[in-house]
Amino acid sequence: MIRILTTLIALLLAGTVQAQTQTQTRKPSHCIAIADAAPGIEYLHKASFRDPLPNHTVRISYIAHASFLIQSPGGIGAVTDYTGFIGNVDYIPDVVTMNHAHDTHWTAAPDPAIPHVLQGWGHDHGKGIDHHVELADMVIRNVSTDIRSFGGVEPKGNSIFVFEVAGLCIGHLGHLHHEPDAAQYAALGRLDVVMAPVDGGLTLDLASMIRVLQRLKSSVVIPMHWFGDGTLSVFLRGIGGEFEVVQTGDSALELSLRTLPRQPTVMVLQPRYLR
Repeated sequence: MIRILTTLIALLLAGTVQAQTQTQTRKPSHCIAIADAAPGIEYLHKASFRDPLPNHTVRISYIAHASFLIQSPGGIGAVTDYTGFIGNVDYIPDVVTMNHAHDTHWTAAPDPAIPHVLQGWGHDHGKGIDHHVELADMVIRNVSTDIRSFGGVEPKGNSIFVFEVAGLCIGHLGHLHHEPDAAQYAALGRLDVVMAPVDGGLTLDLASMIRVLQRLKSSVVIPMHWFGDGTLSVFLRGIGGEFEVVQTGDSALELSLRTLPRQPTVMVLQPRYLR
């Protein structure tokens, strides 16, 4: 009897080790594993997107609407909500992400030279999609969300994309139409920087969006998907009580984990196509 029990225990342990080995093929997410925000933020202006970055520094350039260029110190470039045009420049990003709530967030004909094109929706309606792409010093993953579609709801029709780079966890909320549930918040993990749509109607209403940002507790919030200064001002007034607001006067920031602000801060960037 003792021998049988010993054999069973050995088999169980072997199965556990094998399962752990299989699940560890992906690079572990430090954004999910570490829940504590780090102190400080460092942001520099007037840098060209072609300039090299110092170690442990990320550049975020606001291109247009919901499109940003995120660049790593290792030279990896990712464009969010890619529409096919980022400016009159000879530049091919390493990866682009897309959402299909509207045609201002995706393209059916991305440049074939782009190595990685990540759709925020699955091929089967309502099934969503799972991305986990490791490119040198950047990891890109997604959390599926629902979207309103022709008077109804398309389950898992869009995605929040998370970019893990230089120790920072950067989230792009995409065309968010509902507050994330507990499982989605857990899957997102810590977000040091978040790009948030603040139009107040086509995506999430402003009161709900502000609740989402309060829940995320990101050190830096970058407003996007706003239609003129009036729309942006309404959001800034609504969130200004708890968040510091900084008008950068530029289209780009260079961020460092070691200097994130202690108080959550809204960093307003002005969209500008790459040039």
